Amino acid sequence: MPRLLVRPPSPLLADGELTHLDRSPVDAELATRQWQTYVDAYRRRGWTIVEAPGADEHADGVFVEDAVVIFDQLAVLTRPGAASRRGEVQSVRPVVEQLGLEIASIEEPGTLEGGDVLKVGRVAYVGASSRTNADGILQLRALVEPRGWTVREVPVTKVLHLKSAVTALPDRTIIGYEPLVDDPSLFDAFLPVPEEHGTAVVVLDERTVLMSADAPATAEVFAARGLQVQTAPVTEFEKLEGCVTCLSVRVR
Repeated sequence: MPRLLVRPPSPLLADGELTHLDRSPVDAELATRQWQTYVDAYRRRGWTIVEAPGADEHADGVFVEDAVVIFDQLAVLTRPGAASRRGEVQSVRPVVEQLGLEIASIEEPGTLEGGDVLKVGRVAYVGASSRTNADGILQLRALVEPRGWTVREVPVTKVLHLKSAVTALPDRTIIGYEPLVDDPSLFDAFLPVPEEHGTAVVVLDERTVLMSADAPATAEVFAARGLQVQTAPVTEFEKLEGCVTCLSVRVR
């Protein structure tokens, strides 16, 4: 049975880091309701929810994907490029240990945030962004390539993380809003989507994706490809450069 690692939003959510967006008001209570709706979408499909304790002191702690990346039975604890977020990693470590996975860590001077890692088959596209540096990518490659993974570095200059620009459908087609993608030709198969918030999907199974409710035209594109589309409102997280991918870590 698949498991989903999540962490509830902090009451300080509105103070989270911003890089490419101007700050706008965030409704913390609405964010908590949206987070619960998001988690319930997985629970209804039989996922076991593993909830990390709240970390109220970490405004960005709800974006748990940035703290740990899982490759088969290996959990890689990251080292965020934003110094203010580094405490999130140690606060989530005890929960990761309880999952029974082998653990490795990105060490100084490397930086890596999970939002920069897109796994497609046995390929890990890793964004060279303002949050993930060359040393962090080098360390990740050394950890996972001996385990049968291929790491491909791709530039990210227009958005916060790689998965702010591109994600993948169940058939491994990479999707993205083209104005936000540095170089679509770096991906084996690329499908442009018509809306910025349509770039992010989470694969629930081989026929179903979860995406933002704020991209109806993109949802129609996916449905026309034969996919079942589930949507969730994540407006308060989108204001902070978040999306449906960064609110969870899937453990299979």
